[in-house]
Amino acid sequence: MDKWIELVKAKMSELKITQEKLAERLAMSQGGVGHWLNKRRQPSLEDMNRVLRELGLGFLEVALVIREPERAKDEAQEGDYDVPLAQKYNPYFRYPVSDWRGISEVREVAATVYAKGRYELSDYHAQGPAFWLVVVGDAMTAPSGISIAQDMLILVDPAVEAVPGKLVIAQWSDSAEATFRKLIEEGGQRYLVPLNPTYPKALFTDECRIIGVVVQATAKF
Repeated sequence: MDKWIELVKAKMSELKITQEKLAERLAMSQGGVGHWLNKRRQPSLEDMNRVLRELGLGFLEVALVIREPERAKDEAQEGDYDVPLAQKYNPYFRYPVSDWRGISEVREVAATVYAKGRYELSDYHAQGPAFWLVVVGDAMTAPSGISIAQDMLILVDPAVEAVPGKLVIAQWSDSAEATFRKLIEEGGQRYLVPLNPTYPKALFTDECRIIGVVVQATAKF
């Protein structure tokens, strides 16, 4: 719940939208919105997602994460609502799992990938229409330090600025398939570098575009 409130308040501040204005858009009272944002009442998942859409965050979707009974009991605090366990949730966001081919246009990703298919959860609230990719190959498997192995899931946010040091998804103009590399800068020139030293680095030129920055990686068991 705290993550959702933090995101909504930040977006309202960015857009200079008051509680009153948001309430008008939602066709409800200002007091009702205030209860949600001050944790006096817990909105439903439908209402949480409705607020995100009104703030232009339609690419995010709050998902239900059920707490384990013992944990929910241990975390219970005075003032918690007496609601069924299934409604005691933490706000996580659902992002679609995309394919390495055909992601040359972020808008196409948002239009096609978000419509149907597989989704995975994350506590990261994206700046843009984020999506997951499943790592293929061992080019980003390092002998030491940060290492992202094959079959791990990586979350890509197209709205994050790609600066040297970031892990990025890039695509060459003559290729239908994207590539996963680390963006670095040496001697005033940028390169796309694999974490696995047995693979060569590539010069970053105008013929290559950054699709998004990798903001999270996770393994599925």
